[in-house]
Amino acid sequence: MAHVLITGSADGLGLMAARLLIGQGHTVTPHARDTARAAHARAVLPAAEKVLVGDLGSLDGIRSVAAQADAAGRFDAVIHNAGIGYREPRRVETVDGLSQLFTVNVLAPYLLTALMTRPDRLVYLSSGMARGGEADLSDPQWTDRRWSGAQAYSDSKLFDVLLALGVARRWPDVLSNSVEPGWVATKMGGPGAPDDLDLAPVTQAWLAVSDDEAAHVTGRHFYHQEQRSVPAKAYDATVQDALLDYCAQLTGASIRTSR
Repeated sequence: MAHVLITGSADGLGLMAARLLIGQGHTVTPHARDTARAAHARAVLPAAEKVLVGDLGSLDGIRSVAAQADAAGRFDAVIHNAGIGYREPRRVETVDGLSQLFTVNVLAPYLLTALMTRPDRLVYLSSGMARGGEADLSDPQWTDRRWSGAQAYSDSKLFDVLLALGVARRWPDVLSNSVEPGWVATKMGGPGAPDDLDLAPVTQAWLAVSDDEAAHVTGRHFYHQEQRSVPAKAYDATVQDALLDYCAQLTGASIRTSR
């Protein structure tokens, strides 16, 4: 059985994935943004391990979660589920002077990956909206552009694909993939979302633990347990490295090609 960390798992798809994995007999460590949400996670996931607590909207908060994770022991898999949606009406700046959406959606999975003991598998939650994303790093913090929540979200979800594929290339001994769960009726997706909610957590859980040959791949993007294409620029090593280097500059932590 696998030992799995799921970020942002006090509710939504993260909670659903945790329940699915626990039901299969795996050991799951949830993560919550604050103590109130952690208490809720403990209540609804009584079989889970200790809940990690930390706000992924700040670099110090991300570093704290990474330290807690390593103190809990090495994980077989990490599902980077935490995220902010596309309905944000304005740019919110973090204590680090960065876009909150970029910090939670991109820097958090990047920095946790860089700081934590390397697992066997990494799963990064993306979105179908990544296809409308731009990989341009000229203004990823939206300091010069007029804010568009939908575009900022789309960009961040494309960056998550770039992150998954870039890590797969730098760490060939780790299975690193991205997933789009579908447009489903969570708080983020809204009540009118058309995709099947029951299927939404299945692929990320499957990639994290399955012995199926189809799940033993790396550097791929999935939707409902099937590989799905992404924009060609996501496969460009130069574009991947540009994002990884940019995140390294912001965080002071690098994802290097060797152990």
